[in-house]
Amino acid sequence: MLEDEYTLDYFRSEGFVRKVCKACGSAFWTLDPEQEFCGDAPCVTYNFIGNPVFKPHTIDEMREGFLSFFERHGHTRLERYPVAARWRDDIYLTIASIADFQPFVTSGVVPPPANPLTISQPCIRLNDLDSVGRSGRHLTLFEMMAHHAFNTPEKRIYWKDETVALCDEFIASIGGDPARVTYKEHPWYGGGNAGASVEVLIGGLEVATLVFMNLGRQKTGQPPVEVDGELYYPMRLKIVDTGYGLERFVWASKGSPTIYDAVFPDMVNRLMHSAHLENLLDNPEFTKIMGLSARVAGVMDISGTNLYKLRRKVAEAIDVPVERLERIVVPIEKVYAIADHTRCLAYMLGDCIVPSNVREGYLARLVLRRTLRMMNDLSMDEELADLVEAQMEVAGKDNFEQDVDAVREIVESEAERYASTLERGRRIVQKIARNYRATSSRVPLQEVITLYDSHGIPPEVVREVAAGEGAVVEIPDNFYSLIAQMHLEAQKESKEDDPLAPCRERAESLPPTRKLYYDLPNEVEFEAVVLDYFDGMAVLDQTLFYPEGGGQPSDTGTLVTPDNVVRVEEVRKVGDVILHRVMGGTLKRGERVKGMVDEERRFSLMRHHTATHILLYAAKKVLGAHVHQAGAQKGSEVSRLDIQHYRHITPEELQKIEIEANRMVMADLPVSISVEERTKAERKYGFGLYQGGVPPGREIRIVRVGNDVQACAGTHVRSTGEIGVIRVMGVEHIQDGVERLVFSAGLAAVRAVQRMEELIRASAGVLSVQPENLPSTVARFFSEWKEQRKEIERLRSRVVELEKQNLEGEVVDGLRVVVRRVDAPQKELVALATSVADEGGVALIASVDGAARVVATSGTPAVNAADLVREVCGLLGGKGGGKPNLAQGAGPDASRLEEALEQGRKMIIKALHGK
Repeated sequence: MLEDEYTLDYFRSEGFVRKVCKACGSAFWTLDPEQEFCGDAPCVTYNFIGNPVFKPHTIDEMREGFLSFFERHGHTRLERYPVAARWRDDIYLTIASIADFQPFVTSGVVPPPANPLTISQPCIRLNDLDSVGRSGRHLTLFEMMAHHAFNTPEKRIYWKDETVALCDEFIASIGGDPARVTYKEHPWYGGGNAGASVEVLIGGLEVATLVFMNLGRQKTGQPPVEVDGELYYPMRLKIVDTGYGLERFVWASKGSPTIYDAVFPDMVNRLMHSAHLENLLDNPEFTKIMGLSARVAGVMDISGTNLYKLRRKVAEAIDVPVERLERIVVPIEKVYAIADHTRCLAYMLGDCIVPSNVREGYLARLVLRRTLRMMNDLSMDEELADLVEAQMEVAGKDNFEQDVDAVREIVESEAERYASTLERGRRIVQKIARNYRATSSRVPLQEVITLYDSHGIPPEVVREVAAGEGAVVEIPDNFYSLIAQMHLEAQKESKEDDPLAPCRERAESLPPTRKLYYDLPNEVEFEAVVLDYFDGMAVLDQTLFYPEGGGQPSDTGTLVTPDNVVRVEEVRKVGDVILHRVMGGTLKRGERVKGMVDEERRFSLMRHHTATHILLYAAKKVLGAHVHQAGAQKGSEVSRLDIQHYRHITPEELQKIEIEANRMVMADLPVSISVEERTKAERKYGFGLYQGGVPPGREIRIVRVGNDVQACAGTHVRSTGEIGVIRVMGVEHIQDGVERLVFSAGLAAVRAVQRMEELIRASAGVLSVQPENLPSTVARFFSEWKEQRKEIERLRSRVVELEKQNLEGEVVDGLRVVVRRVDAPQKELVALATSVADEGGVALIASVDGAARVVATSGTPAVNAADLVREVCGLLGGKGGGKPNLAQGAGPDASRLEEALEQGRKMIIKALHGK
């Protein structure tokens, strides 16, 4: 960006000079005319360690100091947003304070919740996961203290000069010296926006970034600006986007060797004792080495670097043998990482993320399992659930939606699942390692990634087990960061998959369709004018037909003209235009039509859609606050609701959910629908609004059913009593962390109950008992059946023994050869044939049960049982195969069995004679 972007009146009036760093070549502003370096790592080392640059502050003191400062300067304090970014459909986790307001506020679609505002937003970034604990400065979860101003052409709040002046004033308020601050120029981009920014540096540490966001990716008719190879365009809004690192400010105020010592002093001490490392705390050499190491390692970039080479550089810089450095720092690095990860988990689980194999649940499981592995490495005495609970207490239990007991249960459940994964995973890795060892090749990185992604097997286990099998695995030091990067952003659907692509351009050129299904949801007949007809699609000026969306199928019905009747088979929405796919005739532009919606289907879909809201609320009430919709499909007869839950739903829980749902039905609660401004709705109801996705636009349609409130575009009944009844037919385990409720509502539920009753009556009739006696009768029959099976097995074994005595056969070159037909079950054929092979002989035994079944065994290398079966079954018109000592097969032409057995006998004799 141009130098003019950074030439501020404030810099000039306060005596700042612009210089270029002799190390990295970046421009920066300073009050020290003799300064040669920008003040950022690695151009300089940390000089605040042991020499704090602010007055000592705790986390709570620094946060309150920041928020109070900006409140005094006219900013409105906002409560934090969740770390699960449920208001976004492009990212899973809240990665910055500005993410709270993207994309709708920053694009100008909706006004900000306050202007200007200040917030301290917990953020999670896993891009540098492997650096956490090692670098001394990286965190998975950090709080971004921020103040934001949203300037419009009509109203200017403040811009660059005021922002930098506020920064200097805040630093002074916490005991810092503004004369020591360096402002480094650094163009910024992210989340579809860009702008000039300055990094705020003091003591060699970057403590804040001040971004002046005035560019976006959407064309505005003004000349573009290139940022990192991409074109951005001036926006209508000019946004002050600042980020002050709470933990870094606290670190710089204490001057401790690492950020972990500053932020987690009690937790680090607790973990050191739990790992039996407390003797190091009073060791002067340990304190010295850690302090020196932190100064050097803290300014080095671990990502993409060979860790051993990095440690060697640090060891050389502090004049300590690298082996000794590793013995000291590696366990401590794990302690630091565990301290960080447990706080991250407290926020993830406390904000109702459920560990799973998908979306944000995958990331929670990644952090959780990495924590368990490091705790195992250190043989810690404590349980992970205790540590996460302790972190929730430090942060304040009231700050989380999920209660501590539920979080404990989630962590304990995940720990059990992880243990079984490791046990199963070792066998999987052994098999893979042997295959690669057999080809004298290394186990490739992609194989290790697949083992983690598909089976949950950590790379450390892969390396350990593979080494035991003599195979070599190369795992990069940033493995977990690579995995996290693969799963951080939501996957966008390909435009090539758009079934409406051929007609989208034409549809978008038409005026919006009036949505009568919202205005008159209980009507089923209407009149309209055909605006366009193409490719079997009719566009009307208004319609009662609901288009497919939000998991609700479209309405069906008919369109009638004076000359024609056509069937509406499908209805879809393109922008604000409704397309009706018609069959059985054509329509003409300008003609009037009468539309008739299939009434029973429409009202059944309305009942099922409202029942979906009710079931979700009931599940949340029974199972916990973490329950969130993971998908839904409404039908006219059967619907399904997928919910996030950390274990299988029990039959008792399912009954409670069904009862709670029907209580809401019987209460005949009103179903109210309103259209509200997005920002106000979010502040009023929270982000639980977005169960079925994030709708676009300034205003969103709010559906309230009792205490359940959701942003929803579907059709609904007027009150819950109109549903009639909700019947949950069952629950399915879709994947880890997701359970599916299958249900019916209204008349469909009655029909489902009737079908179940008919099954019960029919079953009772087969057993000639009353339905109420069916369970005890079935239990008795099943018990008797098991006993009979045991008796049958005993008799079969006796039959096999008797048959063995009758297997005379012939002796060829001293070996017994048995070739004969024995009509017995396949299991007995195998047992008989195996008894011959166990004595070193050869057996070829067949039976007929419609088709011919063949078993061959061989107790000598001279005869290959698989070749023998293939030959015999081929003569029978079939095929077979197996191993040299045991093979099986079949053929449909049983009439040739005697001929085939004789041919097999000749093969055996020929093989034994060596001819």
